[in-house]
Amino acid sequence: MKLKINLLIIFSTIILVVLAAMQYYLVKTAYDYKVEEFRTEIQNKIAKVTNEDNDIDSSIFYKKNLLYKEMVAQYIKDSRKGFKIEDTVQQGEFRDVLSGRLQQELKHEFPELKLDFAVVLNKFVMYDGSVPDTLFAQEPRIENAIMGSLTSLDDAFMVRNYVGTVAGSSNGLGNDHSLLTEDTLYIYIHDWQQVIYSRMLLIFLFSAFVMITLITLFVIAIRALIKQKKVSDIKTDFINNITHELKTPLTTLSVSTKILQRKETINDPELFNNIVDTISRQNIRLQNLIDQVLVNSLGYDEIELSKENIEITALLQTVCNDFTMAHPNIDFKTDFNKTAIKLVLDTFYLTTAITNVLENAVKYGCKSITLKTVLQYGFFTISIQDDGIGIAKDKQLLLFDKFYRVAQGNIHNAKGLGLGLYYTNQIVKAHQGYINVISQLGKGAMFNITIPAV
Repeated sequence: MKLKINLLIIFSTIILVVLAAMQYYLVKTAYDYKVEEFRTEIQNKIAKVTNEDNDIDSSIFYKKNLLYKEMVAQYIKDSRKGFKIEDTVQQGEFRDVLSGRLQQELKHEFPELKLDFAVVLNKFVMYDGSVPDTLFAQEPRIENAIMGSLTSLDDAFMVRNYVGTVAGSSNGLGNDHSLLTEDTLYIYIHDWQQVIYSRMLLIFLFSAFVMITLITLFVIAIRALIKQKKVSDIKTDFINNITHELKTPLTTLSVSTKILQRKETINDPELFNNIVDTISRQNIRLQNLIDQVLVNSLGYDEIELSKENIEITALLQTVCNDFTMAHPNIDFKTDFNKTAIKLVLDTFYLTTAITNVLENAVKYGCKSITLKTVLQYGFFTISIQDDGIGIAKDKQLLLFDKFYRVAQGNIHNAKGLGLGLYYTNQIVKAHQGYINVISQLGKGAMFNITIPAV
């Protein structure tokens, strides 16, 4: 059963991871689509603006042509020696003026966005008649920007590509010379990711809702499965435990009945009466155990005590006598406080609490038990020391939790539901007392039940 649950958890986890990966892929695809859609929107808007009002294009073309003619004239003047077109591009006379003008136009058309741009020169070819002379041809690089404020083309996108020709002029470019140029307008939008995220808000929320729902359902299903298994295990343990609990008074009754059948018992009125009293007590205990099954999971504030004024030493002696009769092989010793002490308590519940501790000691391999009582500072303490297998320190705090049982491998064959010490703790709390344990693994344990003496 445990293997099946583990396999189911592993399989469900794999499915959940696959679904998460698919969800991520869909969101990433939607993100990429939104990015392209946004860029296309900017490109179309700039194209529409330039088609309806070509101030931007005319500014670019006019100033560029002046710059390019100046560059050709400089090239011819230098007799084509030592001329670097990149330096001429960077030192263009109209660079700053044209950049400011274009920036102003873009800000006017896109007031809601913060834009930077660059016009990058890609190709510069001069024709001497029909013979081409390629002065410059490179992939787009920010170093070849003829205008604009961009310092990098990372995350910038192309908006328009300009291809133009320039004929001869009075600046030294004769009619037998012509010029072919290619340059590109790049736009960078600050905080463009936030724009995309805002447009994808519903997708993000829906995806998050789906994943949270899937994970929640997964956790609920696994917890329900584990809980169902735990309930099944508890059901089995409960049957074993209640059988064990019922055997204790039944064993005492069986032993008492056999003793009662002896001739020497019949001839000894005192022994006969003691055996009858034992049978009567165990019969009552057997009936009360059945009632205990119905209430053994109650909290201390839900236990209804029927308190009475009891001479505690006499009560403890009775509990010890019944225990030694059921477990004659246990070396049982007592060290009672000499002072006669009367306490207001519930006889049945306190007897059950002490018996639970004693039975627990036997269950976990003890051979001898010492029960000692101390009256000190207005509190009465019942100490039960055994020489059993002991309890590791890291497990002592869990001893009184519901359903907790110390796992000791195959050291013993103890059965139980893990309610004995929990129920004992609730009974002691109901008497406004407390219980603690002092133990070392392999060296036995001592349980101290302390209740108010007034």
